[in-house]
Amino acid sequence: MKKAIYENPLVSRYASKEMLFLFSPDFKFQTWRRLWIALAEAEKSLGLPITKAQIEELKENQEDINYAVAEAQEKKTRHDVMAHVHAYGVQCPTAAGIIHLGATSAYVGDNTDLIQMKSGLELIRSGLVQLVEKLACFADHYKALPCLAYTHFQPAQLTTVGKRATLWMQDMIQDLEDLSHQLDSLRFLGVKGTTGTQASFLHLFNGNHAKVKQLDTLVTRKMGFQKCYAVAGQTYPRKVDARILSVLSGIAQSAHKMTNDIRLLQSLKELEEPFEKNQIGSSAMAYKRNPMRSERVASLARFVMALSGSTEHTAATQWFERTLDDSANKRLAVAEAFLATDALLIILNNIASGLVVYPKMVEKRIALELPFMATENILMEAVKRGGNRQDLHEKIRHYSMEAGKNVKELGLENNLLDLIAKDAEFCIDLAGLKQVLKPDLYIGRAKEQVTEFLQTEVKPVLKRNASKIKRISTELKV
Repeated sequence: MKKAIYENPLVSRYASKEMLFLFSPDFKFQTWRRLWIALAEAEKSLGLPITKAQIEELKENQEDINYAVAEAQEKKTRHDVMAHVHAYGVQCPTAAGIIHLGATSAYVGDNTDLIQMKSGLELIRSGLVQLVEKLACFADHYKALPCLAYTHFQPAQLTTVGKRATLWMQDMIQDLEDLSHQLDSLRFLGVKGTTGTQASFLHLFNGNHAKVKQLDTLVTRKMGFQKCYAVAGQTYPRKVDARILSVLSGIAQSAHKMTNDIRLLQSLKELEEPFEKNQIGSSAMAYKRNPMRSERVASLARFVMALSGSTEHTAATQWFERTLDDSANKRLAVAEAFLATDALLIILNNIASGLVVYPKMVEKRIALELPFMATENILMEAVKRGGNRQDLHEKIRHYSMEAGKNVKELGLENNLLDLIAKDAEFCIDLAGLKQVLKPDLYIGRAKEQVTEFLQTEVKPVLKRNASKIKRISTELKV
C-alpha cells in the first residue's frame, strides 16, 4: 500500500493511545461541546431563558461530531469555532440559538487547551511515578554491589550500582515536584469575553456583576477546576504554556541524563538495556547489541527540550489582550511536547523493567583500577607494620607508574600488587594485599545511602501519588 503523505512518528511509532486521544479531534470537539453545555447550564441556573429541553438536546449530540458539516462551513467562513457552532446547531435545532451565548472563540479553544494540559500532566505523572517505582526496586536490589564510579568519565572512587540509580531517581522526584506544583496551580480561563472584561456577559445579565462572577465560578467547577484566572485578556496567559513545557523539558533532561549513563555503561559491558530475542543490533555487524531504546529516549528528549523555547518566545511576544500568531505554534509545540514526553516515559519504563547488570564485568573493571585507588590504604597498613612512610610512598609512586605503563602501553594486566608484594619493606604478602583490596571497603556509605533515600525520599513520594496513578503500558510500538 502506498503511503504518499508525511506521517508523524509521534503518532505512528511512539506515543500512547491515551495521550494521542487527548490531542485528537474527537477529544477537542467533544470538549468544546461539553463547554457549551456547561455554559448553557450555568446561564440557565442564573436566570437566562434557556430550557431543560435545549440542554438535553445538546447533551444527546455531545459526542456525535458531524465533521463533514463543520468542515464545509469552515471552508466558507474561515472560522473553526463558528463552523462547529453551526454544525452543532444543525444537530440541535431547538438549542441552536443559545449555543456559545455570550462567549468568544477563546472560551472553547483556550479552556480546552487547559483541560488537555491538565489531563496530559496527569498521564505524565503516572508514567513518571511508575518509573520511580521500577528504579527503586533496581536500586534496592543492587544497593551493595560495588562498581567503579567516574568523574569526567575517568575512574574514581567506588560507588554501588544501586547508588547510581538513586541519582537518576532524585532528578525524577524533583521533576515530580515541579509537575505537581504546576497541576496544583493550573487554573481555568473561565468565561472572560472578548477582551477579558466580561462585558458581553454583563450585558446578558442586565448589569448584574454578582451573576457574572457566579457564572465564571459555576463553569469553572463544572469543568473540573477549582479556580479560574482572576484576570485575563481574551486568552489565558501564554506564560502557562511556557511553565508547563518547562516541566516537560525538566523530565526530558532527567531522561537524557539517565540514558546517557546507560549508553556509556553498555559500552563498558557493565549494564545493558533489554534486548529482545529476535532484535537486530546492526544491519552489517550481526554481533552488535546497540542501546537503541536509550538512544531513542535521548533523541526524543532533545526534541522536548527544544520545544520549550518555542512557548517561551510565544509568551514573550503576545500583544495586549490577544494576537493570533500563537495559534499554529501552540498547536504544534504543546501537543508534540506532551506526545514526545509520553513516548520517552513509555520507553524508560520499558528499559527500567529489564535492565541487566553484569557483575563479573563490573568486578573486572574494579580489579583493573582499584589497586591504584587503594595505594593510600596499602601505605597506611605498611606503616602499621613498621615501614617508613616517606620511603614507601616513593616506592608506591614508582610501582604505580610501572604498572600504569604495563596497562596503557603494553596492554598487560595491572601488576601493581605483585610489585608491592615482592618488596620486603612493605611487609605485606599478596594475600594480605588482597584483603586490603576488598571492594566493599571502598564504597563508603553508598549502601546505607540507598536504604535511607528509598525510605525518606522515595517511599513518601510513592505513597502520596498512589491514588493518582493510572497504570500505563510499557510495551513499545516498534
